[in-house]
Amino acid sequence: MLIRNYTQNDEQGWLRCRVLSFLNTAYYDNVLKEKEVYENPSIELVAIMDNQVVGLIDIEYETEPKSVCTSKDSLGGMIWHIAVHPDYQRKGIGEKLLEAAIEEAKNYNLTYLEAWTRDDVWVQTWYEKMNFEQTTSYYHLYLEGNEIKSLSISKRTSFYPVTVFAHYTGNDIEEFESLKRKHLCVCYVKEVL
Repeated sequence: MLIRNYTQNDEQGWLRCRVLSFLNTAYYDNVLKEKEVYENPSIELVAIMDNQVVGLIDIEYETEPKSVCTSKDSLGGMIWHIAVHPDYQRKGIGEKLLEAAIEEAKNYNLTYLEAWTRDDVWVQTWYEKMNFEQTTSYYHLYLEGNEIKSLSISKRTSFYPVTVFAHYTGNDIEEFESLKRKHLCVCYVKEVL
């Protein structure tokens, strides 16, 4: 396996790897048609095996504290994407990508990495195994049809939301128990030593 910097020629392989790796997660519907270009500097690595992208990690990092991350008053990096193609999972590729990214992060004087994920237990377990600590959380709520009407989201008679995606930071999640789809979003932080 080769871990190297992402290049523009990797885009289609990057997209395929990300889509397939997210397919059986709570982020299954977060499909990208092109790779993001970050506003701030970034660490973008890919893992190559069998002449294809089998893993990836993208970290946008700060040059000013709190400009990308939320957790600390020192320079951090936000892990926007980490993914391993399903045919190559459970081989340590994600861990090797993270290790390589941490080594690069040290060159930019980053003191921590931050990652947000949803309530996939196996994903949370992986972050904890990689020595990330859970710091905070909120909910992603998805509402459709009658769910929108029952929560009185719209009071306007000429405005008909069909689908709503919302962040909920309150403590009364019981109010949303009837929703078919809601996800706890969890922030994990890892010190870069």
